[in-house]
Amino acid sequence: MRPFDYLTLLQFLWAFLSILGFSVRVNLKGPKIWLLALGGGLSWAFYLVILYFSKSLLYSIFGATLLVCAYSEVVARLIKVPVSVFVTCSIIPLVPGSSLYYGMQAYIAGNNAIASEQIYKALLISGTIAMAIAVVSSVTNIIFRLFNRF
Repeated sequence: MRPFDYLTLLQFLWAFLSILGFSVRVNLKGPKIWLLALGGGLSWAFYLVILYFSKSLLYSIFGATLLVCAYSEVVARLIKVPVSVFVTCSIIPLVPGSSLYYGMQAYIAGNNAIASEQIYKALLISGTIAMAIAVVSSVTNIIFRLFNRF
């Protein structure tokens, strides 16, 4: 799969629609749900593009989270919404749900080696997402402190 073909566009659309549905389900209102959905779609599209070029799962998760957190910081400040709302909703497509599911399924089936591998993968992805969020929030915090100082 190439990064800019119809499959990437289709996956972007599905991520966009899933976050749009999630936003409506958690009772968010107004034009911000469209921006939230755009953030979710962008996170998955960034992930696919970076994965194509880097061939590294963790690097693509880290890069996509960095980009979508930067998007969330800018858009949330523009429409005066807490940044945590945007970050939380925008990274949902990157959360390692399948690894957790298959890990628990393997544990129930008694296959501890595969289960441990899947849980380890889920923990690595989760830690990578957390580190990328921390990096972006720290950098923006430093930038705003510098702007307020001068």
